[in-house]
Amino acid sequence: MSDTSTFYITTPIYYVNARPHIGHAYTTIVADAIARRKRALGFDTWFLTGTDEHGQKIERSARQAGQTPQEFATAVSSQFRGLWDRMGLSYDDYIRTTEERHRKGVQKLWTVLQERGFIYKGSYTGQYCVSDELYVDAPPGSPCPDCGRITETVSEENYFFKLSAFERKLLELYEQHPGFIRPEGSRNEVISFVRGGLKDLSVSRTSFDWGIPVPGDPKHVIYVWMDALANYITALGYGSDQPEDQQRFARYWPATVQLVGKEIVRFHCIYWPAFLMAAGLPLPKAVAANGWLLFQQSKMSKSLGNVVRTETILATLGADALRYFLMREVVFGQDGSFSFDALVQRYNADLANGYGNLTSRIHAMITQYFDGAVPAGEAEPRVVAAAETAEREFAQHFEAFDFSRALESLWALVAVVDGYITEKAPWKLGAVEDGAVRRASILYTCAEALRIITALAYPVLPDATTRIWAQLGLGDIAHADLTNVHWGQLKPGTKLGQSGPVFPRAEKDTVKRMHELETNNSGKGAEAEPEAAPKSPVMTGAPPAAAPQPTPADQSAAVAASQATGSIAAKAPAALTTAASLGTAAPASEPPARPATITIEDFAKVELRVAQVMVAEPVKGADRLLRLEVNLGDEVRQIVAGIAGAYEPEKLIGRKVVIVANLQPRRLRGLESNGMIVAASLGEKGKPVLAGFLEDVEIGARLK
Repeated sequence: MSDTSTFYITTPIYYVNARPHIGHAYTTIVADAIARRKRALGFDTWFLTGTDEHGQKIERSARQAGQTPQEFATAVSSQFRGLWDRMGLSYDDYIRTTEERHRKGVQKLWTVLQERGFIYKGSYTGQYCVSDELYVDAPPGSPCPDCGRITETVSEENYFFKLSAFERKLLELYEQHPGFIRPEGSRNEVISFVRGGLKDLSVSRTSFDWGIPVPGDPKHVIYVWMDALANYITALGYGSDQPEDQQRFARYWPATVQLVGKEIVRFHCIYWPAFLMAAGLPLPKAVAANGWLLFQQSKMSKSLGNVVRTETILATLGADALRYFLMREVVFGQDGSFSFDALVQRYNADLANGYGNLTSRIHAMITQYFDGAVPAGEAEPRVVAAAETAEREFAQHFEAFDFSRALESLWALVAVVDGYITEKAPWKLGAVEDGAVRRASILYTCAEALRIITALAYPVLPDATTRIWAQLGLGDIAHADLTNVHWGQLKPGTKLGQSGPVFPRAEKDTVKRMHELETNNSGKGAEAEPEAAPKSPVMTGAPPAAAPQPTPADQSAAVAASQATGSIAAKAPAALTTAASLGTAAPASEPPARPATITIEDFAKVELRVAQVMVAEPVKGADRLLRLEVNLGDEVRQIVAGIAGAYEPEKLIGRKVVIVANLQPRRLRGLESNGMIVAASLGEKGKPVLAGFLEDVEIGARLK
């Protein structure tokens, strides 16, 4: 019997009739986040997922694919497991119902039920939905109440389970343990169904043989739902004679919580507890049903053709973006809408401009003013109070499976800290002793708040928080003690780790790229993977054979060419000609075209600001490019600039430069460039020379 120090969580095992999509990913992401938090809190946690591989539908799908059922099931199951591994999901076991350990456990369960008098032989004539592997009490030609497909009439010898004997016991279970089924809507649905009366359940089939044979009567195969539901105990070792398996079963069963989709809640809350009661086994403590993800206002479905592949999002924004969106945007237990536009908006607002930018600001200022070591200082009481509120509310909401509100409360702390930095403006404080002391207190307060945010966000954003934890100089978050996160645990003097962008802003064309990935893969087979995300074009410096002289109408194209280098050149009158932008001089016999004049209002649209270089490093595979992180005082930006041939990276650290701050971001060599360095261009080869000042100019100042 498991105790309060153990935590066993399961996902439904996914049917292998089609490749995984984000509907499958949603349930598994939620399970992974819960498991990570429980481990962080010190619970002995076991997280199970897997695939359901038997049944008439699989047999037919395999035949259509020209494969054996085993070949078909193995191919699709490998896609699920491969995707979960690519996403970094932390499952402890992955069960397949075609495994020998599962077969032995299911046959053991059958034998126990039969010996205890709950299985008897009979015959069945009625309606059956092959798609849902569901017996339907309805006349011939009726649609399935769950999926709407027309049922088939079957007439065959069957074994039956005495489900009707458990009607009263099930109702007592629901009444005495109201938390057994969540949310309330699913609980009410199950209670109403049971009160309508339960009939004995057919639990074997003879019309096909792709399944687990009934012990002692091999012409029968065990009904796929008894087979599938038993995975939760067979994976732990039920039915095994090995001592280690028996110990694991005794250690973790009953399950603490079993996550399911709302369409299978009746199987898990009626059939499953009845099987367990009949076998004399403990019941799971809770079954929690999530809603559907709606795309184009319908549940994602292979038959409807509105499936969104998880790989598309991984290739553009990464796993953490999907994890955050699903857990923040969708209220667990309710249906939620998914769209690429909503995903990108939430990513940019909460992750790129919120948590990611806050991290960059704090790291850059501690690096600049305190040589990269967390300063000692007095904490700001209102920020401490906000952090304590976030800790308390996050824990309460997360424990109640209200993940959306949990993240909302945590991001309220992100906003408090961000506003605190802007209000206190540590970059404006002087170098005198009082200013340094106040700056130390401000940045200690911010760093400690960031640590708490990161510790709490870890179960939802494991990749990003791992990197931010390391940037705070705290090592590997997976090995950190997060059992009692509270204010004051960050030690002054902690040396920060190397900085780096965590959530680069999503480009304007990200939604378009995701739609293109989906379109390109919609006609491919189940095993197809999305192609890599297309990269933005990068200027190579090789001019065309004959570069034409531009007219004023060509200026936009010329600006785009200069933008591709990550820097803007302040040149002679021919500055923005196409030839000059590509590094080729215009023919000497023809005077350069003068650029079109602009109004003062046009110039006012360009935001030129002073920034200080905090990080400079070469871009792999690009001789001309450097990746820079520049501090604007109120934020830190990443810029990719084509100045590698003129400047050594280490000599740029600390230098003040001028950037175009309101330029639309571009992607160069897989890196987002969020701004442009201003430089002159000297000589025929256009050597860049950075713009600068003779006087000391405040970081963040705007040029007018």
